[in-house]
Amino acid sequence: MHCVEMDNTIALKQSRLGYWIRTTIGPLLLILLCPPAAMLMWHINVVNDGSLQNFISQGLQIPLLFGSLIAWKIIAVFAATQLIFMRIIPGKTFRGPITPKGNIPIYQANGIPCFLLTILLFYLCSFKWNLFSPTIVYDNFGELIGALNIFSLLFCFLLYIKGRKAPSTTDCGVSGNPIFDYYWGIELYPKVMGWNLKMFTNCRFGMMGWGVIILSFAAKQSQLYGLSDSMFVAVALQLLYIFKFFIWETGYLRSLDIMHDRAGFYICWGCLVWVPAVYTSPILYLVNHPNNLGIFAYLIFALGVGSILINYLADRQRQFVRSTNGNCTVWGKKPTLITAHYTTQDGEKRQNILLASGWWGIARHFHYVPEILGALFWTLPALFTNALPYFYVLFLTILLIDRTVRDEKRCALKYGPDWLTYSQKVKYKIIPYVY
Repeated sequence: MHCVEMDNTIALKQSRLGYWIRTTIGPLLLILLCPPAAMLMWHINVVNDGSLQNFISQGLQIPLLFGSLIAWKIIAVFAATQLIFMRIIPGKTFRGPITPKGNIPIYQANGIPCFLLTILLFYLCSFKWNLFSPTIVYDNFGELIGALNIFSLLFCFLLYIKGRKAPSTTDCGVSGNPIFDYYWGIELYPKVMGWNLKMFTNCRFGMMGWGVIILSFAAKQSQLYGLSDSMFVAVALQLLYIFKFFIWETGYLRSLDIMHDRAGFYICWGCLVWVPAVYTSPILYLVNHPNNLGIFAYLIFALGVGSILINYLADRQRQFVRSTNGNCTVWGKKPTLITAHYTTQDGEKRQNILLASGWWGIARHFHYVPEILGALFWTLPALFTNALPYFYVLFLTILLIDRTVRDEKRCALKYGPDWLTYSQKVKYKIIPYVY
């Protein structure tokens, strides 16, 4: 009996330790380590020629951690432009999925015209009207990352205060742990003056900024060395991926990021800083490494386009099946569907349909495979002299595997035996016969 009590005590302590690591130590380490890691991505690529070995031997040359006046001006103008576009550019009204508390987020689906206008405005202001150099982002990128770090950490703090004092909806709550609440966020859908803040950070700042940043990087290489085919392929694939994102933006607004991740450091800092610093890093590396790939450029481009297209078609297939309530065909056949029942927090009975054929019959999260391959193909033009350009591919793979695990747990809890039925029908999570 004494041994059983001892085992229970040890298990309880381990459980408490694990919970403490997940809710306090882990989030605190990410809050402390990720901002300097974003700065290092710029520093190693630009100051150390993209070489980790050079960084180790040369040491850290302290950049402008707090940004510069021009960096803050760029951020302010870009943010204001995107906020104005969100408000004035026409688009269909889109209703997001109902939340567990019964709220329905409403969006203006105008991502495509906003993206095209953003790119056009950057081109006109830099190339036609000469208001600034097209290389302005590259020339100030270290200062921009520094300023974005400060802005984003403050922004997340203000979200924390707003969530505690004036939440926008009932989809909010605190854990009692300020570190975790700052990291994970308090509100699911915070709004200020009608602007959906999570849509702004995720879609209209992070994703829009990604496109402008890589165009500036390409302009810098063109200025220094002439535009290489490796740069052209990498930039073209990333722009295609970003354009695909805005075509599919309403689908993203139904994704795990938006529906379940609250507006805190994890997602808001990630979109405001990590996306500009890390997602663009293969292009940043290419600025001073202009490889000429010849015929291989066409091959890499074709494979990259194919991967991005499959990723889009898979997402679109599921959206189409749900929008028609399954009254359609998938790959020329009637779709295989599983009706999944669930109960909301207020006790209301609801159901969703789960697609188990087409792309979604291959694996439950097969669409992550072409997404990772797309990132690999726009990184391959950097070749293999240094490992740093492939950091994003590695990060994305880990991120999507983690997202798969989280989504599997959430769906199993939400749908219960119906999810088990679906999992038996579609046996693999991501890669058939592997995982």
